[in-house]
This record gives sequence, structure tokens and C-alpha cells, in this order.
Amino acid sequence: MTMGMMLYELAGADPARRFSPYCWRIRYALAAKGLAFEGVPWRFTDTDAIRAHGADKVPVLVDGGRAVADSWAIAEYLEDTYPERPSLFGADPGRALARFVNAFADAVVVPGIARLVVADILPVLDAKDHAYFRASREKRFGMTLEAAQADRDTRVEAFRQALHPLRMVLRTQPFLAGEAPLYADAIVMGCFQWARCVSPFHLLASDDPVEAWRQRMLDLHDGMARQVPAFD
Repeated sequence: MTMGMMLYELAGADPARRFSPYCWRIRYALAAKGLAFEGVPWRFTDTDAIRAHGADKVPVLVDGGRAVADSWAIAEYLEDTYPERPSLFGADPGRALARFVNAFADAVVVPGIARLVVADILPVLDAKDHAYFRASREKRFGMTLEAAQADRDTRVEAFRQALHPLRMVLRTQPFLAGEAPLYADAIVMGCFQWARCVSPFHLLASDDPVEAWRQRMLDLHDGMARQVPAFD
């Protein structure tokens, strides 16, 4: 095992509650590669801790003397630096296809979930992050956190419909990558793990193929994702 690897991850008031969708992508990637690491809890206002590594947001991976920020850049770093370990992308053109999934998740899944759970995030944060989170997210949405998710019981149906491309794939195979998961699965699962860690709101219907896939992803790596504080 490679020792001395550290991953700075967004955490709530409980340091065990790691909830960033982007950090979860890398947790899955490291587990898939079989790389040991120390998860370092980081809060929104802990700017100095990662500025020293040339970053202003997490995830930040520190591997020996090298620091890498941004989840996609970290995934590529892990793939290129540890080629002897299981591939995150599979054979060519797997990396290019994973890049598309990355873009789909960032453009559709993350913002879709945000409007459904954003007000639920505040209570799980460390108190020192409350003012920053409310001000920055209310500026982003142009409304209060409470107003942003006020109609989620009806708007969740539009979110579920936006996931239909995933559903079509998962009706015929257990993972987005096929018979076994790859980084493409980790990308999307990071979004659902984020929601699971901050909100009790049910994003998916119980009979949705995407929900069945989510449960399979929760079981991976000895149930790694089930072992953190969460709501379901």
C-alpha cells in the first residue's frame, strides 16, 4: 500500500460526515485503486489549510510531495501514476467517455440535487461555516435557502425525469460501466452520496433502477459509503 497519501474532504460539524460529491468521487477512485489514504476533514472557512497546497476548494490529494486539486484532475493523476493498479476508466476510449459522464453529472445531477437539499445542508455544518454557506448559496440561487427548496415535493419529478438516460442504461446492466463499476459510476454516485449525507429527502422512487444501482454502489468496497453519518 502507498502510505502518506492525504485527501482533504469537506466535512460537517461531525468530522466523520464527509459530504462533498466531488470528494466522494475520489474516495471511490482511491478504493478502486486499492490505495490507502488519510481523510482530512476540511470546512468551508478553513481556507488556509488548502491554500498552502495551491487550492481554494476540495478535494485536494497530497501524495508525497505533490498536491493535486479538482476531482477530474485527481482521477487522471491516480490513473497515470498508478497504472499497475485497477483502471478507473477501462480500455480506450473509456477516459473520454468518463469525461462525458463527468460533464453530465456537473451540469444536470449536481444542480438538480442542490435545489432539492440545499436548506438541509445548513444544520449539518460546523457553526463557523453557517454564515458563509448561507450568504454564498443565497447569492448563487438569488433567493433564500428555504425558498430554493420550498417546492421540492413537486420539482423532484422533473429531476427524476432528467435522470432518464441513466435509467435506460441501468435497466439493462448493473453499473453504468457495464458488469462492473468504473470511475463513471463513482462520478454519479458521488452526487447521490452527497445528498444522502446531508438530507433525509428521497430523491428516487424505491422501484427506480437508479435506486437499485445506488444500493449496489453503497455496498462496494465493504460498504465504505454506508459507514459515514447519513440519513438513509
